[in-house]
Amino acid sequence: MNNTITDTNFNFPNQISFYKGKVREVYTLKNDLLVMVATDRLSAFDVVMPKGIPYKGQILNQIATKMMAETQDIVPNWLTATPDPNVAVGMACEPFMVEMVIRGYLSGHAAREYNAGKRTLCGVAMPDGMKENDKFPQPIITPATKAEHGDHDEDISKEEILKTGIVSSDDYMILEKYTRDLFQRGTEIAARRGLILVDTKYEFGKTKDGKIVLIDEIHTPDSSRYFYAEGYQERQDRGEPQKQLSKEFVRQWLIANNFQGLEGQSVPEMSDAYIASVSERYIELYENITGEAFVKANISNIQSRIEANVLTYLKA
Repeated sequence: MNNTITDTNFNFPNQISFYKGKVREVYTLKNDLLVMVATDRLSAFDVVMPKGIPYKGQILNQIATKMMAETQDIVPNWLTATPDPNVAVGMACEPFMVEMVIRGYLSGHAAREYNAGKRTLCGVAMPDGMKENDKFPQPIITPATKAEHGDHDEDISKEEILKTGIVSSDDYMILEKYTRDLFQRGTEIAARRGLILVDTKYEFGKTKDGKIVLIDEIHTPDSSRYFYAEGYQERQDRGEPQKQLSKEFVRQWLIANNFQGLEGQSVPEMSDAYIASVSERYIELYENITGEAFVKANISNIQSRIEANVLTYLKA
């Protein structure tokens, strides 16, 4: 389990700053160039787990880059190159400090809030009489403020976003349209794979010339929840849990082991066997979401591999 990348400390030519997110590490270079490294860190309930998951960073990076290629005709994105299986390179943007979460079904966080008796989420009404994993009459957008340095993201309404000026009214209209268009495209892509895109989040930024672009990841198992389409309605009719493709299985394992990221709770120990099983599930996610066989990169020395590939790209 040692062949994972959980932290980086590169010093690329013309590097001017470094940012460490929950999973990704971002190096800003001169000429508005970003080098984003997808690590093998696992985050759940906005808490980074102590151990990395083999191949997870590669999986997230390759799904995200494939999905950006499949959506660039409807929404511009920041990406220009992928010189390494764990690395994406693109243009620097000023990120909007909200995550645009869109939900087609009553699942995950929305279901937990609903089951606690709430009928509004982020100022959006949820109909009475729904069961967990039922489809909403139409997808709902439930934004969250972007947390910094591992703190919890917080639900926020459109009204609060506009009132506090986190995003201007004109920009928010564009973010909403892009979010709905991306979700529609993601739903169509998922359907071709025999999947249902249940919910997801998108992040956006603005380039120096004022263009709004899609940034970060898209339609990955870390940012999205998928159900298998086959048998979905039968499972709903019988009141059974849905067969999922997402990291919800990790959240459920943590909940079963008395952890939800709340104050005073400790992260349960993840055995090597459990970590290996999580890695296998991520590979399964990759193959189902993309419809392609996963090709494992050489992980004998990930740090050196990444550094060499990025340096070769930058020199070229």
